Amino acid sequence: MPKMKTKSSAKKRFKLTASGKVKAGQAGKQHGMIKRTNKQIRNNRGTTVLADCDAKVIKKKFLPNG
Repeated sequence: MPKMKTKSSAKKRFKLTASGKVKAGQAGKQHGMIKRTNKQIRNNRGTTVLADCDAKVIKKKFLPNG
């Protein structure tokens, strides 16, 4: 049986925390800053922890060895 490989794009975009949650960068910061409020821009800095339903898919399909 062949080994399961980690998706290369996923390992660049997601990290697993020590407790097994999935961290990802905040969305909505690439372009269009003029139409966003200062509060939105401020709150979208850094990373966020994904919801459990999304994290389950990421761990199962894209990061099987994580």
